[in-house]
Order: sequence, then structure tokens, then C-alpha cells
Amino acid sequence: MSHNSFGHLFRLTTWGESHGPAIGAVVDGCPPGIALTEADIQPFLDKRRPGSSRHVSPRQESDRVRILSGVFDDGAGGGPVTTGAPVALMIGNEDVRSKDYEAIRDLWRPGHADYAYDAKYGLRDWRGGGRSSARETAMRVAAGAIARKVLGDGVVIRAALIQLGPRAIDRSRWDWDETANNAFFCPDAQTAAQWEADLDALRRDGSSTGAVVEVHASGVPAGWGAPVYGKLDADLAAAMMSIPAVKGVEIGAGFAAAAMRGEDAADEMRRGADGRPAFLSNHNGGVLGGISSGQDVVVRFAVKPTSSIRTERRTLNRKFEETAISTKGRHDPCVGIRAVPVGEAMMALTLADHMLRHRGQTGA
Repeated sequence: MSHNSFGHLFRLTTWGESHGPAIGAVVDGCPPGIALTEADIQPFLDKRRPGSSRHVSPRQESDRVRILSGVFDDGAGGGPVTTGAPVALMIGNEDVRSKDYEAIRDLWRPGHADYAYDAKYGLRDWRGGGRSSARETAMRVAAGAIARKVLGDGVVIRAALIQLGPRAIDRSRWDWDETANNAFFCPDAQTAAQWEADLDALRRDGSSTGAVVEVHASGVPAGWGAPVYGKLDADLAAAMMSIPAVKGVEIGAGFAAAAMRGEDAADEMRRGADGRPAFLSNHNGGVLGGISSGQDVVVRFAVKPTSSIRTERRTLNRKFEETAISTKGRHDPCVGIRAVPVGEAMMALTLADHMLRHRGQTGA
């Protein structure tokens, strides 16, 4: 299986399966001299881990990360720092129940990657999906924490769930601080309360729903990204599309831009108090011609409903015989919730890579 790596100068490779003994990652291209311990990574993993509320998978994983290489403490009192060598990370799988999948080992779950994996490789890991499982994203979050250290405190990355099923937030009530106060990473407290009831009803029905996640990065300087095939927004779109269950990505106004007039869509500029350009809007999501403009970089992605549901659906088995399937086991009624910290991580990984690529080309 190829294509398990993401990035160019700052490069992530992940390994491991959902029900294997462990999952892991290698981060290549991390600059030397950056202070790094497990404690810098763990808070981000805690946001993504299962079992954190009744609205996500009840699988109990502590997701304790270990740094296996790429850092060194010389004993001078400064603590461990990156050496420039590959940083290897590992998380043990603790709460594996492969028997939950025995009944469907020869059935293809509609909407899942089961059939596609069988068609490509002639076999698949039916224990929770193997590499197609969202379990792999824990390593993206761990690597994203390192990417944030590379970017520095000047770049702030935040994400929020802005729609769950058909119910979207009221953007006039947007409060970033509120995302830490509810189980949905929702910036609108009133809508978060409504989502509680929505998901409780879905769980009783044995069904699932989709979601929309919005990711912001502030403090990104103008100039990152490169035409024609190294565009920042193109790489961001690829990064978000690589997240399991993602079916659509927007930059800035996205598809809404198609309904705008030219004078409304253009982000007009004036001279700011600091003498630099000040934009009067951000319909382009902080990227112009594939290069960052200095505005907030804004990306949204749509997550489809969880494919593993208890509601019986028609399918085929590996002999192409018609049958029906109902998936047992422990699954998120909305995978979009735990995709919020994953979206932040993919933003961080992309920006760190582009920062190093920009430095390599321009020296700045």
C-alpha cells in the first residue's frame, strides 16, 4: 500500500491499523532546536480521542503518545529539543474488540471503503476497517502538534463545528471561547444544546449524520504558497479531502462565490494603520493566486454520515450475493465532531510545509 505520506519539506508518514497493536507516525523535515516533549502533543490528542462524551465512539483509548526518536536532552537544563532527525511517534491500541466485526468479515458495508479495498488489493482488514479507519487520524493530530511548534506562537489555528446534519449555527452568535465549553466544538451555545437532542434521537434510531467543520489560521504572513502547481489553497484542499469521510472542501466563500457579483466578491484593500494592506472582506479565504495574502486562512469541509450504522441496509457479500447488513460495534453517530481537531492538524501540517518551502525558495 503506497501513499502513506503527506507533505514535501515537512513530511508526515503514518502506519498501523485500527485493531493492530499500535499506530504510529514519522515526521521528517522537522527543524532542529525546537523544544518538544509528549506533554506538548497530548492536549491535542485528548481533544480527538474516543470515549470523551456520549456523542462519540465509546471505545476507550487513552491515546498516550510516545516520542521514540528525533529529540535529545543534552542535560544542560533546557529540556529535550528536536535534532533534525526524523521524529517517530507511537500510540498503543488499548481497547480493541475485533470480534464485533466477525459477522461482517465477508460483507461490504454500503458507503464504507470495504468494497473499494477488496477491489484494489484483493483483501481487506475487516477489523474496524484497518487503514481506512479514522483511528489513523490520531497520528495526524500528534504530528499537527509538532507542526504548530514549527510555525510558532504567531500562527493561531482554531476550528469549529458549524453544522450537524441539517442544523447550522447562527453565525451572529459565534464565540470561539464557547468551543471549549461543549462536546461539539461549537461556537454557538444555543445550537450546541439543540445538537444534543438531535444526536440522541439519531442514536436511538441506529443512524448517523454528517457535519461541516470550519478551520481558521490567523497570523499567516503574506507570501506562502507557489503558483502554478504548489498553490496553498490546492494543498489545503488535498489535506482536508484526505481526512476520512470528507466529501467537500471550500476555501473562503467557496461555492457561495458562484452567486456573487464581481464587486461583492472582490476583497477591496485600503492602507492600514501599520502602512500595510488592510482588506475590507475575506471572500478568498486568505489566499490569492495560490499565495497567502496575510489575512486569516479559512477552510471548510463537509463530512458525510458515518457508514457503520445499526439500521439494516442492502449490500453484497464477497461472492457478489445479495444480502443485508447491520453494523454492530462502537461507532461515532457523527464523525464530524472528532474531525474538528483533525482539521486543525491538517491545517498546521500544510502551513508548516509551506513555511519551510517559502524559506527554502526566498530565504525569508
